[in-house]
Amino acid sequence: MAAQNLQSVPDALSPEGLKGEQERAAQLEAEGQAYFDRVMSEDSRIEPKDWMPAAYRKTLLRQISQHAHSEIIGMQPEANWISRAPSLKRKAILMAKVQDEAGHGLYLYSAAETLGQSRDKMMDDLIAGKARYSSIFNYPALTWADMGAIGWLVDGAAICNQVPLCRASYGPYGRAMVRICKEESFHQRQGFEILLELSNGTPAQKQMAQDAVNRWYAPALMMFGPPDDDSPNSKQSMAWNIKRFSNDELRSRFVGMMVEQVRVLGLTLPDSEVRFNEETKKWEHGPLDWEEFKEVLAGRGPCNAQRLERRREAHDDGAWVREAAAAYAAKQARKNAQKEFAA
Repeated sequence: MAAQNLQSVPDALSPEGLKGEQERAAQLEAEGQAYFDRVMSEDSRIEPKDWMPAAYRKTLLRQISQHAHSEIIGMQPEANWISRAPSLKRKAILMAKVQDEAGHGLYLYSAAETLGQSRDKMMDDLIAGKARYSSIFNYPALTWADMGAIGWLVDGAAICNQVPLCRASYGPYGRAMVRICKEESFHQRQGFEILLELSNGTPAQKQMAQDAVNRWYAPALMMFGPPDDDSPNSKQSMAWNIKRFSNDELRSRFVGMMVEQVRVLGLTLPDSEVRFNEETKKWEHGPLDWEEFKEVLAGRGPCNAQRLERRREAHDDGAWVREAAAAYAAKQARKNAQKEFAA
């Protein structure tokens, strides 16, 4: 009997069977890679059920989850000013903006989930300090003028960076970015309007606006990431059509936009070295403190600890909502199962 069992080992477990399975797996991977390469060369899109290289999936998950975290953490500096807004109109506008940021986070978490990562895991990583988000949100918003500077500079940089992402090679990400960019345009405009009103106000108000621009200008430029020669991910992301332009190219474009707009505001950029290079046809700026950038990324910025602690508190405070939703879903599932059984 034992001999008979040994002789009836399934073909798939025999050396020949295992070799055949490996060859089929290799063939499927080769076909998948060929399809992926063709999509990239045609500047088309990869969808969630399509084959994709593991490195491509990992890069997307890193970028999209960081983007989602940035939207959620980014609510904090402005939410603190809702109760301090100078008028009911400004309060309503700021509330709408903060609500938009929450929605952006949800769009992006949904896009990241299509890559196989659960939202709970992403949120747990953020709360545990294992996940990164944009370094810009680790700076304090000290005055009402900061709401203008954040809208004009920070959201302006976001638009410059994110509009090309509407053409990202991963379908769910690109489609999410279309709606996000439309709403970011409103955010940038409201920030510009705040600064314009302050600039045309009293000397003290204009100085407050200038001080805010002075503090947020450099961090906004660093939002695009490190210089190209020190950016480990940009080149590959561009090869995969996730990104369309390098960090330095986007930074240069942004500076050019700000040079024109700051004149309308009647303010100045805190950078005496801003100039247009006639040879390269690009805008250039003065040196940035990349050591400060690295310190903030490492968790040693002015507000890193505060931002994460507030996120933990909000997560804990919302536990009852998640538990109630889960209980309701389980109850509905039981009801549906009983109906099916009865039928």
